[in-house]
Amino acid sequence: MEYLLIIILGLLLLLLLGYWQAIRHRHMDLWLGQYYFPAENKEADNPDEPIDLFIAICDHYEPQRDDAPKEVGIPLVQRWVDEYPKLFGQFQDADGRPPQHTFFFPQDEYEPEYLDLLKQLCDAGFGDVDVHLHHKNDTSAKLSDKLSEFRETLYHKHELLRRDPETGETVYGFIHGNWALCNSHPEGLCCGVNDEITILKKTGCYADLTMPSAPSPTQTTTINSIYYASDRPGQSKSHDTGKRAAVGETPDPESLLMIQGPLLPNWKSPKWGIFPRIENGDLHDTHPPTLERLKLWIKANVHVKGKPNWKFIKLHTHGCKHGNIDMLLGDEMQQFHQQLAEYSQQNPNIRYHYVSAWEMAQLVKKAEQGSSDLSLLSKRAPASTH
Repeated sequence: MEYLLIIILGLLLLLLLGYWQAIRHRHMDLWLGQYYFPAENKEADNPDEPIDLFIAICDHYEPQRDDAPKEVGIPLVQRWVDEYPKLFGQFQDADGRPPQHTFFFPQDEYEPEYLDLLKQLCDAGFGDVDVHLHHKNDTSAKLSDKLSEFRETLYHKHELLRRDPETGETVYGFIHGNWALCNSHPEGLCCGVNDEITILKKTGCYADLTMPSAPSPTQTTTINSIYYASDRPGQSKSHDTGKRAAVGETPDPESLLMIQGPLLPNWKSPKWGIFPRIENGDLHDTHPPTLERLKLWIKANVHVKGKPNWKFIKLHTHGCKHGNIDMLLGDEMQQFHQQLAEYSQQNPNIRYHYVSAWEMAQLVKKAEQGSSDLSLLSKRAPASTH
C-alpha cells in the first residue's frame, strides 16, 4: 500500500512537471500568475450606465511579407481598397459608422504606391494608417532617424497621420515588428535599442499598441491594461510594468501610453482536454472573430481605472498574410459584424463603436478626464490637416 501511494504521488508529480513545462513552452508563466492573482483588482461595471465597447483592429500590414516582390504586394493592397467598402459599408455601429481598420504600415517595406492606395480607403472613411517597424541590431540614433523620416513621409507626401490637437505635433501610433518592443526578446533579437520608449515619445508616438505578444517570450507581465511606461536606463523591456491610466490622474509627460489588447486563458476548448488555449485578440484564418471570442474580449475588461463601463478591445491581425486576407475580406468577417449587431440588439445596455487606433487613444484621454463625451466618433475626421 505504501509503495502504491509512492507510485501515485510520483505520477502526479510527473504530471505537474509536464504541465508546468507546457506552460513555460508557450511562455504563459510570464503572465498567467498576473491573470489569476492580479496586483490590482479592476472595478465592476456600473449597472446604472450603458457599457460602451470600443473595437479597434490593428493590422500588422505587410504587403511584402516573407520578402514578396512589389508585383505581389500591389494586388494585395488593391484588393483591400476594392473590396473593403463593398463588404463592410453596409454595417453601422452605435454612431452610424462602418467598421474601421488601422493599417500599421512597416517603414522597412515602404513603397509610395502602397500608401497612395491606402489613402483612398482612409479618405473613404474606412480606415487609418499608423507605423509598424521591423528592425534588428539597431542603434538609438538610427532608430530616431527612421521614425522621424517615415513620419514626415507619411504626413507630407501621402497626407496621412495627423497633428496632435493640443501640441500641433505630427503624431503616429506604433506597433513593433516581431513583438520585440524595447529590446524585449530574451536573446536580444529583432530590436537592439533599450531606450526605444524614449525615442518613440520624442519622435511623436501617441501610443504603443504592440501588446499582447503571447505566446512570444517578449510578452509583458502586465496584461489587459492601459498604462504608461517609462524607460529604465540601461534596461530592456521597460514597458513590462508601468502606471495604470486612471480618471483624474495626469501621466508623466515623459512616459508613453500603452494600449493592450485582451490576453486570457480560453477554457472553452482546452488542448488535450486539460490545457487552456490562449486568447490574445489575434484574428487569423483558422481563428476568425466570433461572438464567443467577443465575450472573452469583454471579460478581459481592459479599461481606464475609474471608468469600467468603457471597455477597450484592441485586436490585431496580419492582413496581407496568405489565408488571413481571405478571412478578413470574406464571409466570416461579415458574419461577425452581423452577430455584433444582433448581440447589441439583444443587450440594449451594450453599445459598440468601431474606432481607429488614434480614436482609441483619444478616448483614453477622455476617460482620464472623467468625460463621457463620444462626439469625436460622431463623424469621420480627416487624418491630416493638409
